[in-house]
Amino acid sequence: MEQDNKKVHHLNIAKNDIGKYVFLPGDPKRCETIASYLDDAHFVMLNREHCTYTGNLEGQSVSVVSTGMGCPSAAIAIEELIELGAHTFIRIGTSGGMQPEINPGDLAIVTGAIRNEWTTRAYLPIEFPAVADIEVVNALKEAAENLQFPHWLGISQSKDSFFGQHEPHKMPVENELINQWRSYVRGGAICSEMESSAVFVISSIRNVRSAAIMLVCANQERYGFHRNEHDTTTAIKTAVEAFRILIKNDNKI
Repeated sequence: MEQDNKKVHHLNIAKNDIGKYVFLPGDPKRCETIASYLDDAHFVMLNREHCTYTGNLEGQSVSVVSTGMGCPSAAIAIEELIELGAHTFIRIGTSGGMQPEINPGDLAIVTGAIRNEWTTRAYLPIEFPAVADIEVVNALKEAAENLQFPHWLGISQSKDSFFGQHEPHKMPVENELINQWRSYVRGGAICSEMESSAVFVISSIRNVRSAAIMLVCANQERYGFHRNEHDTTTAIKTAVEAFRILIKNDNKI
């Protein structure tokens, strides 16, 4: 019982504060909105960039914990959540589209991530892929289809530098950044964001499940199409429905 009350350092929460299933938004301000889709949700803690809510879904305790921006912060959050007993994660976030046919407002279900960051190199050699869990990906796909939300499955670019993507002309390594981006687009990557690779790599090592669903806010490859979309409601509803599917399937085992 004493162990259940022991708080982890960065999240400042204990084992009995969270559920086994956890939504991972980046922005702490999105946590309350996501938690509103749970039954009997309550605020648990805000420490640094990590905000925690816990409620119920399909009879299971489910939590929402913000990771903050970037792989270093996301790695800390998921490591501590796994330490507390969480085993299934859905990252909910925003991204930029990378294929011309992807519209702002579409959803990107991330099946794997380009490790264009340095955090996960402290875990595994760069050749090791950052891959989402197939059960969670399938649940997200089924949920998006059920809700009839436009969506794409594919690989994301997980990067360290937001402005390196959006303003490469300001960087001394401009040519390297532009060539990387072009190669990722030609390789078929569907979106660019900043956390999924850390979530996937650590999940692989720690033997837990994770995937990610992103709202495509804008698309710099869609020439002449400048609409920005920041309402994450469709991504949240899809993730909630995916957890319903996973919880029901897990209860059958």
